[in-house]
Amino acid sequence: MRHRFGDTFGFTLIEIMVVIVILGILAGLIVPRIMGRPEEARRMKARIQIESIETALKLYTLDNGYYPTTEQGLQALVEPPAVGQLPRAWREGGYLEKGKVPKDPWDNEYVYLSPGIHGDFDLISYGFDGEPGGEGKDEDINSWELE
Repeated sequence: MRHRFGDTFGFTLIEIMVVIVILGILAGLIVPRIMGRPEEARRMKARIQIESIETALKLYTLDNGYYPTTEQGLQALVEPPAVGQLPRAWREGGYLEKGKVPKDPWDNEYVYLSPGIHGDFDLISYGFDGEPGGEGKDEDINSWELE
């Protein structure tokens, strides 16, 4: 309900209080759901990062005919490798956005093996504990298990 005072319009105190109550109710329902799932959010972020790195590895292979070796590592996606087989057509600017290899959401390096045990390459985040294996929040996230 707006009241006209001269040429200005304004909201009543009741209208403002109703909006504040509605926002409070929404915050009370939504925030606990978001805040109660930080580990699930980290695991999803790791999956997304692995898929992004996989895409960069495939682009590297299209340009050069092979994946970087384990020795060259994921760093070959942001700067030309200086060891092993040198790339023929390394893309200026690299293959990853922001020019750096991301760390997993637990601030650990991704494990990269090429050739991999499960395919051309394996990409792994060891989860919260940073150690191979584990269950729950410590469970590994593996590139060959992503859909």
